[in-house]
Amino acid sequence: METKSKAGSLPPATRIGHVHLKVADLDRSIAFWRDVIGFEVTQLYGRQAAFLSADGYHHHLGLNTWESRGGTPPAPGTTGLFHVAVLLPTREALSAVVNRVLRANIPLEGAADHGVSQAVYLRDPDSNGVELYWDYPVSQWPRDRTGNLSMVTEPLDLAALLALSPEPSA
Repeated sequence: METKSKAGSLPPATRIGHVHLKVADLDRSIAFWRDVIGFEVTQLYGRQAAFLSADGYHHHLGLNTWESRGGTPPAPGTTGLFHVAVLLPTREALSAVVNRVLRANIPLEGAADHGVSQAVYLRDPDSNGVELYWDYPVSQWPRDRTGNLSMVTEPLDLAALLALSPEPSA
C-alpha cells in the first residue's frame, strides 16, 4: 500500500478542526463533555444542539439530537466512529482530565504508550470511543533505520500519570 497520495499532499498546517456527534440526550452529553472532560459550552441551539470548545475557539465539539434523540448506540460490528481523540497540551493536563474521569466513576477501557503519545481510552454516555492523549515532542518520536515513523503500543504507567495531578482535597 502506498503511503502518499498520487493526487498531492495537504499543506503541513492542515488539521482536523472539529467533530460533531449525534447524541441521545443533550443534557447528559453536555454534562460529560463539559463537567468531566472540561470543554466550555460556546453556544446552545435550543434544546437540540450544543457547541463546545477549549480556549475560546468557536467549537471543537458539536453535539446534536437532530436525528438521534433517545437513540441507541450503533451495534457492535458496524461501521462508524472508532473514537474522538482529544489532544491535551501537557502530560499534567492529561493527568488532571483522567483524574476527573475516574472521580466521575467512568471506567477506563485502556491506556497505552504509543511512543509518539500517551493515551487513555474510555466511552462517552452514548458509547462513542474517547481517546485522551498527550504527544511527546516530535524529536522523541520513534523512527526506524530509514527515518519512518515507528509507533508502538506498550503499557502505560497509569499510576505515574495520575500522580502528576493528585485529587484535590475535599
